[in-house]
Amino acid sequence: MRVLHFYKTYYPDSMGGIEQVIRQLCVGTGRLGVSNTVLSLSRHDKLVPFEFEGHMVHRVPLNAEIASNAISLQSLGALTRMAREADVVHYHFPWPFMDLAHFVARVDKPTVVSYHSDIVRQRHLLRLYQPLKHRFLRSVDAIVAASPNYLASSPVLARYPDKTRVITYGLDKSTYPQPEPARLAHWRARLGPRFFLFVGVLRYYKGLHVLLEAAAGTDYPVVVVGAGPIETELKQQAQRLGLNNVVFLGALDDADKVALLTLSYALAFPSHLRSEAFGISLLEGAMYGKPMISCEIGTGTTYINVDGETGLVVPPSDPVALRGAMRTLWENPELARQMGRRAEMRYQELFTSETMAASYLSLYEELAPQAAAPKLARAQA
Repeated sequence: MRVLHFYKTYYPDSMGGIEQVIRQLCVGTGRLGVSNTVLSLSRHDKLVPFEFEGHMVHRVPLNAEIASNAISLQSLGALTRMAREADVVHYHFPWPFMDLAHFVARVDKPTVVSYHSDIVRQRHLLRLYQPLKHRFLRSVDAIVAASPNYLASSPVLARYPDKTRVITYGLDKSTYPQPEPARLAHWRARLGPRFFLFVGVLRYYKGLHVLLEAAAGTDYPVVVVGAGPIETELKQQAQRLGLNNVVFLGALDDADKVALLTLSYALAFPSHLRSEAFGISLLEGAMYGKPMISCEIGTGTTYINVDGETGLVVPPSDPVALRGAMRTLWENPELARQMGRRAEMRYQELFTSETMAASYLSLYEELAPQAAAPKLARAQA
């Protein structure tokens, strides 16, 4: 079974939530016999194919970017050529240029769309894009939502009930580095024994401005890991509020991130808009057995974090409610410990890479049974 993934960015150019999902999917299905290839765009020169964790990565030049819509003319020919060699083409939505590329390249192989998010912010451009978007979604063979919450709340997915299913994201903890004692000691000495942790790209929909307001007037240590478009704006807000209890660490490598996940008291994940369709960083917190605070935005965040069970869920854009949730966890260590334990159990039950990979493999084999036939023949021999 040969699967081609197509998305605008991938390792090593970036490693956001969708890129992490693609990585985990490629590694997980690779262990089940799938040959994965990722086609993505890049600003770098000398773009040669390379192998990453058992799958191939091909990059083509990024020519322009308009309203976060990455464009590459070279990708059209690459998609045409590489789709011919694939048994299944796996698209990762949203990316409007991808929809156009699908038709220009005349892809005629079985197609899967992982529907990571509705388009929320570019409302004026969205009206122009609507016809292409729905033509694309009508043309593909299967659409996958990452949580039942998102499937139930997306007006776009409601139009395609016959071809949409739910396969949740999954993570493989063994792909994360083991925390080194010296590194743990370094961060413990710098940050103290207890702190709330946020990990993620600093974007408009992450609700970090609300977290800063919630932290004002408290002495709860808050550690923010990540860089992004609104980093300067957030630091200026923290300065205006006089937040000596908030530390911005910038982007860190996986070893430091794992150390901070291990040491953290709880995860604060205040995303307040539907652009946050799932929350891979939130899922990492569950994987490391941490209680979580998140907002009810009708997406996968509340599928990961069940209010009162694995953590606390508050209304979006409500710093008073967020501060109250922080206080509840901070003043009740035993409650926080029990929620963290249940969060890890829920991860093991629903969100492992193995579960995600097996579900996607079944879908691939359903769409391209001829590619699965050799495997079946070997199993019956």
